[in-house]
Amino acid sequence: MNRKYILLAFVILLSVISGLLLGNLLASRANMSNLTRVFSPKGMNNKVDELLSIIDNQYVDTVDVTKMTEELMVDLVAQLDPHSVYIPVSDLENVNNELEGSFSGIGVQFNIQNDTIMIVAVVSGGPSEKVGLLAGDRIVKVNDSVFVGKKITNEKVMKKLRGQKNTKVKLGIQRHGTAELLNYTITRGEIPVNSVDIAYMIEPGVGFIRVSKFAATTYSEFLDAIAKLRNSGAKKYIIDLRENSGGFMDQAINMVNEFLPANRMIVYSQGKSYKRSEAISDGKGSCISVPVAVLINEFSASASEIFSGAIQDNDRGLIIGRRSFGKGLVQQQLDLSDGSAIRLTVARYYTPSGRSIQKPYEKGKSDAYEMDILNRYNHGEFDTKDSIHMADSLKYKTLGGRTVYGGGGIMPDIFVPRDTTEYTPYLNKIINYGYLYQFAFQYTDRNRAVLKNIKSWQQMEKYLDAQNLLAQFEIFASAKGVEANRKQIEISKNVIINLLQAYITRNSLGDNGFYPLLYKDDKTVLKALIQLKGKK
Repeated sequence: MNRKYILLAFVILLSVISGLLLGNLLASRANMSNLTRVFSPKGMNNKVDELLSIIDNQYVDTVDVTKMTEELMVDLVAQLDPHSVYIPVSDLENVNNELEGSFSGIGVQFNIQNDTIMIVAVVSGGPSEKVGLLAGDRIVKVNDSVFVGKKITNEKVMKKLRGQKNTKVKLGIQRHGTAELLNYTITRGEIPVNSVDIAYMIEPGVGFIRVSKFAATTYSEFLDAIAKLRNSGAKKYIIDLRENSGGFMDQAINMVNEFLPANRMIVYSQGKSYKRSEAISDGKGSCISVPVAVLINEFSASASEIFSGAIQDNDRGLIIGRRSFGKGLVQQQLDLSDGSAIRLTVARYYTPSGRSIQKPYEKGKSDAYEMDILNRYNHGEFDTKDSIHMADSLKYKTLGGRTVYGGGGIMPDIFVPRDTTEYTPYLNKIINYGYLYQFAFQYTDRNRAVLKNIKSWQQMEKYLDAQNLLAQFEIFASAKGVEANRKQIEISKNVIINLLQAYITRNSLGDNGFYPLLYKDDKTVLKALIQLKGKK
């Protein structure tokens, strides 16, 4: 199932996130020995500090200079490229956690429904599982204070539940079937942040690995996934990088090294003050001769494009899907003296053929840049390859002599348009309002006694096929104000049933059940399987 029914607003949001929050970092985060150089170019005599001091001491009214400084930092960095970003102290921990291998917390996945924190899943072996928290529990009190209501946000919940390792948090829990409030004191511990969402045998001989980001532990997770699949008989691989907006460059380099013979260029980078740096394969990889297909789409960015570009330019495998995001800039995270940081673009990276896949931008005009995905959508690029026009001046050659293009993302070897055949206004509405997810959670919550005995996604699919989920969902959606439209439901019913089954399975079995169900009719995945057939 393609991600084809996402709101356009969500499309824009993802492109912003991929550009600003999960930029392509270097493996090491350098500290600046003299931070004033950033704000005091030669001859400026620290004019910014001087101006702020004058305002603070002599301006007619009292002003919040700290707030002004923060706003000025944002504005200064915004005059650069769209991927350089200032990160305030208050945001730095959450931003860094996205790419770290772990954080300290209680070990639950949650969702806010009806102004209440619902525990969707409990991390195996984590602090919450050890004290007895269960999927379906509602968190209604934190440290003896009521914690429900419309003002609760994901950010507020994470701030409450995360904390230093070995610190304690007290939770008041409402559990289905239990009248009294249950109290638990949980000692926070290290919670892994997995970036390999799933690795499974999609069919005999073919292993499927989905990588959602390139974090600090991605390469080691990837090696574990390869070993697991090889032991299960995998001789070919599908690497799914769709919606992977990037992360640590070194992790992508190490991953692609597993597929390349010795002395092959993987990527090189250079900038005004950044000496050219090259990554060359060492020939010691575990998958040098196995067939591989890489899946990408318009949200595959940065490190995903490094991986895809190296595979494509070395004629090592097939790239399948839609044109990637187009981010070819290297950011380095520089810590500032007050605990904040900037992610500053210091270089451009180039694929082995010498192409830059960075799409065009104007300094200080990030709004237009962020609209690029929407413009592609409106131009029909998601529906037909013919709508994409690449300049002849940006032609490059792969190792085997095939033509590829720079200047705006990785163009796949095999284009797969989005599938709109089952799209209807009814489907759009129930997805946009989150009703599929809400129904799935409620269904799981009501039927946990039965579902807990189902141990595989195949068993779950067989069981749910007999439950007439579509009729139950129509009643649920109607109660929410979305009246059933028989013609539209008939067109979209396969999509609706697939998503309901996948969400229910995720609530019960986690991602190991979710993705196999979600992808069983996915057009891009099916295309990859067809292409891998017969390859040796």
